[in-house]
Amino acid sequence: MESTNSFRLRKQALKPIETARSSASQRDEEVSKNNGQRTCEEEPLSPSSRLYHEPNFNVYVIAIMGCKTKIYPDVVKANLGHSLLRHPRFSSLQVENNGEMRWVPTEVDLERHVIVPELDQNMDSPDKFLEDYVYNLSKTTIDKSQPLWDLHLLNLRTSESEAVGIFRIHHSLGDGTSLLSLLLACTRQMKDSKALPTIPIRKKKDKKSDRIGIWRILLRFWFVLQVFWNTVVDVFMFIATALFLTDTQNPLKGLPGSESTPRRIVYRTVSLDDIKFVKNAMNTTINDVAFGMTQAGENKKDGGATETNNLPKSIRLRSNLLVNIRPAPGIQALADMMEKDAEVKWGNWIGYVILPFTIAVREDPLDYVRNAKAIIDRKKRSLEAFCTFYIADWALNLFGIKAASALSHKVISRTTMCFSNMVGPVEEIGFCGHPMAFLAPSSYGQPYALMINFQSYIDKMTIVLSVDEGTIPNPHQLCDDIVESLQVIKDAVLTRGLA
Repeated sequence: MESTNSFRLRKQALKPIETARSSASQRDEEVSKNNGQRTCEEEPLSPSSRLYHEPNFNVYVIAIMGCKTKIYPDVVKANLGHSLLRHPRFSSLQVENNGEMRWVPTEVDLERHVIVPELDQNMDSPDKFLEDYVYNLSKTTIDKSQPLWDLHLLNLRTSESEAVGIFRIHHSLGDGTSLLSLLLACTRQMKDSKALPTIPIRKKKDKKSDRIGIWRILLRFWFVLQVFWNTVVDVFMFIATALFLTDTQNPLKGLPGSESTPRRIVYRTVSLDDIKFVKNAMNTTINDVAFGMTQAGENKKDGGATETNNLPKSIRLRSNLLVNIRPAPGIQALADMMEKDAEVKWGNWIGYVILPFTIAVREDPLDYVRNAKAIIDRKKRSLEAFCTFYIADWALNLFGIKAASALSHKVISRTTMCFSNMVGPVEEIGFCGHPMAFLAPSSYGQPYALMINFQSYIDKMTIVLSVDEGTIPNPHQLCDDIVESLQVIKDAVLTRGLA
């Protein structure tokens, strides 16, 4: 039988965000004796954080972590005091005073934040219970009398894990990429208890060219011209969407008010090696293949989860991608926060990227990936995210938080869905000593009926769907269609001898 002594406590701490602080020695004296958390000064919420408290934009980030062993709550609580609670956002209240919202430091009661429900280990369908548990969680919010996060520990054996941890974090605490990096900074490699997770970084190809002189100048001029033109078009489409331009009503598009509906979150795991196989054969990126899989899955010919294949090809269907244009703090920087008390920039600088989504049943499955690559390559030659961030920031400063919230809501609700792909660790990691089997991030409270997240981990890719069942009544089938599309695309690569 396992015991808590089999897990070594990993004391980790996270550094505060970059703010005006006292000297390092003074900060060390302010370390709270309760849970090991640091105290910090009050400060106002950023405009982006305030945006997520508007009724039509009250978004929560969900991170489902499957573990290979039973989870010991006492071990987790002991480690949280030396890791997550050292970040001021996770040990501060959000208090409104005279119309201004401020971060106010507080002592965190882990008994209130770490929820361990009693479970029947002999239940018929643990996977269905977990799915329903998250669904019921999406019906609720966290009381503002405490920091806006909690962790649910379920010692429940599912088809993919022995136990599950569910982090729920209000989006005002940070953007999804930064929050995921923060959680990963609380983990360590299983083969080396002192080593942080390794996140692969895409290497830029050395573009060696024999072109010299006038040709190189012409090529650079052409690239700048493309970026300028694409940016102008994208900004025009963004403004048009904010004012009047909406997607054609389709089986994936939610009805008004969908931000207040609970979400069914389902996930499937596929081989990351299969995705890399297609990527290498077609000279694309993992993101291209993931987007192509999604388009193929939603255009399934024979009785798929949706009926998009019956729609005319001329319809407008777009995916919204929210981009934090502030570079996310690295895992190493976040993990160093306790030991060195260094300062790390933190916060939401949200820009918008609108991706056209193609509705067409293609005879050649590889065309889905080719089309996805063309769309994404064009977006790479645009400053859309930066320009839309500054437009939203201008609206906020000129007209206030209500106007900025209305702008964001209109842009998102007038598109159909959201798509993202996040890179995870390449080796097995453990959360507070518990080896992790999978990671499935998602969210609820967003004003669209479908959100699709791809999350890699070691040699796996987890596909996570967050859906409004009133719009998409069979999310499992849609998830299976996307998974099946990868096999169809891979088979096409093999048939054509492209590998």
